[in-house]
Amino acid sequence: MDTIWVVVADQARARLFSASGSRGPLEEVEDLANPEGRLHDQDLNADSPGRAFDTMGEGRHAMGKHHSPKEQEAIRFAHEVGERLAAGLHDGAYRHLIISATPRFLGLLRETLPEAVAKRVVLELHKDLTALGRDEIRAHLPERLPRAPRSPEG
Repeated sequence: MDTIWVVVADQARARLFSASGSRGPLEEVEDLANPEGRLHDQDLNADSPGRAFDTMGEGRHAMGKHHSPKEQEAIRFAHEVGERLAAGLHDGAYRHLIISATPRFLGLLRETLPEAVAKRVVLELHKDLTALGRDEIRAHLPERLPRAPRSPEG
């Protein structure tokens, strides 16, 4: 049987579940916590942007950041989740992957997942299911969990 992993995540928590078959129940594998994901920007980084001088002229301006501290923390956590999923794939713990996450965090996961892991994704849900029990999470998924389509050669 092909093992399917189900990931439910947001910027503060990622729960990994395993199903041994397409109709099987979910068993929790791991619960990754990111307490910083619940903090506000001012709690993550109290420093204001630095100041810089223009190279030409006498102007002075604030140096902005591309991402807020909260966004930087969410990106860091998305990388951590991706690394854990890559390790699971390397260890042969799963063959197919389902991801359910808040829309914003799902976008970060898409950007940060290693290519080998991204190829295993068979279903994405734009839902935050992190606070639900495993049976409630299973109820949000199709009765028969999807599998990656097999190539004509394989």
